Amino acid sequence: MSVVISKLEEQKQVNGLDFPLLVTPHNADVQSNKTTFFNWVEDNKAELHDLLIKHGAVLFRGFPVENSDEFEKMLDQTNYQNMPYVGGAAPRAQVTASRIVTANESPASETIPFHHEMAQVPTPPGYIFFYCETSAAKGGATSILHSGEICKKFFEIAPDFAKKVEEQGVRYVRVMPEITDNTSAIGRSWKDTFHVATREEAEEKMREAGMDWQWLDNGDVRTETRVLPGIRFDDETQQKTFFNSIVAVFTGWNDSRNQGEKAVTTADGEPMDADALAQLVKAMDELCVNFKWQSGDVLWINNHTVLHARQPFEGERRILASISFK
Repeated sequence: MSVVISKLEEQKQVNGLDFPLLVTPHNADVQSNKTTFFNWVEDNKAELHDLLIKHGAVLFRGFPVENSDEFEKMLDQTNYQNMPYVGGAAPRAQVTASRIVTANESPASETIPFHHEMAQVPTPPGYIFFYCETSAAKGGATSILHSGEICKKFFEIAPDFAKKVEEQGVRYVRVMPEITDNTSAIGRSWKDTFHVATREEAEEKMREAGMDWQWLDNGDVRTETRVLPGIRFDDETQQKTFFNSIVAVFTGWNDSRNQGEKAVTTADGEPMDADALAQLVKAMDELCVNFKWQSGDVLWINNHTVLHARQPFEGERRILASISFK
């Protein structure tokens, strides 16, 4: 058994390393025989994890993963522990009984801005896994970005504001509907967000997360997180990371209930520096990698060190996802 590294047209070099790393089958058997493939994943899981930490993102292409059950079985061969999708804003549907859900189901016309998955909750996932069931006819690239790289750029663009974000941390404010609104990229209901059926159960979840809340007359709830880090230091890779949802919230948390520019503040309640974020968004677009999905692709992302985004698309596109604890 072995791990074969190949080249991807869209990839770039970050700190002298392929980003994302492309792994392809090393022989015809692992390419076509599912049992051999799953055994290969199990036998090489330690090396694959080390590569994920080193490179930040690993793309598996050409392996026999043909549906959601096989995607789940691939993950079951690893040591990554399944994590329920509790606390996220994106509308999603459960696909398998265990660990597979749909990726963000917001409208195809919308760009999903760069973010670390669930950075607006106290215990975000350590790792994210995506599977392409159906690739879009046009557009629909998943964009990935090294958090350490954009963190350095943030301190170059706006050193004083960056220092404030680092020292104070940030708060996020979101109004969650009672019923999931699939027309909004952040339309997940409070029932689905917290996996509950009643207000009392939701309040217990919010209390555990250190959130403040206010019930609205129409059944929606206005939530405010406790202060969360804006900049983190990643011990494994020894780098500062732009670990937050600032850009995604400021530019993307807009719907009939929410206004992105008011949905994130520093700990002292001050708004974000709009000019700094505009420059940061431009830098993100310049530094990121946009790769076009092929059906059957599997992408592993180290959520500690890599941000991701989604580009608009036309036609049918179905990407599945799973998250894991640290």
